Amino acid sequence: MIYLVRHGLDYEKYIGGYSNVALTKEGILQVERLAKFLKNNNYKFEKIVSSDILRARQTSEIIARELGLEIEFNPLLRELNKGKLNGMLKEKANTEFPLFMKGITIETKYPDGESMIEFYERIKDSLERILKLDNKLLVTHRGVINMLYYLLNDISVDMNKERFGVEHATLHELNPKTKIIKKVGI
Repeated sequence: MIYLVRHGLDYEKYIGGYSNVALTKEGILQVERLAKFLKNNNYKFEKIVSSDILRARQTSEIIARELGLEIEFNPLLRELNKGKLNGMLKEKANTEFPLFMKGITIETKYPDGESMIEFYERIKDSLERILKLDNKLLVTHRGVINMLYYLLNDISVDMNKERFGVEHATLHELNPKTKIIKKVGI
């Protein structure tokens, strides 16, 4: 079984993507609760495979400390690349890129970044490598987990980030044999 975790809450006044925005105090507490849940419910993993973006790295380090696991950082699990907007204050992005910010669709490519469709294709192209990460805990981002839900349930990609309930520090189970993904635990 593969388990996926979305990182804890970060400073949401910034645009995410490849940004290195840190976890908030609340985000750290969310991850500590999740780590204790994993330990108390005897979840067993060979190791953690984590996105190399700061908020995911911090999340994986907290869990690794609690569970005594090794971490492998892997760019395969990175969020949507929002190019020039990565890490930018949302207020500044609305001022500097007003037409872009109001007209984002799944085909809209971020300046020097990727579109939602390109992101979907990136995860689709990586799906077999992800499915080989059996017995691992993957620490990643909402976008990556959402793309797995779209792919494995044969649902067309849209702009609804909330569709699959991928909140901060939530746990999702992916059976690599049946290719069924579902939210579990907290």
